[in-house]
Amino acid sequence: MSNLSKRSTVYFEPDTLKALKIRAASSDVSVSELIDEAVRLLMREDQEDLADISERVNEPEMT
Repeated sequence: MSNLSKRSTVYFEPDTLKALKIRAASSDVSVSELIDEAVRLLMREDQEDLADISERVNEPEMT
């Protein structure tokens, strides 16, 4: 993780946290790194969706 990273508190259901810890251990990364990656993927998908909408804004409507 970057030196510019900020700290935040995130609350998980016990089963979700357990699964995250298992995944982190088996992937040899931290839980924080897993969460950071997941959020980045989610945000990238949102950005791609918004870009697609922007590109199609002037298309004619179809009924």
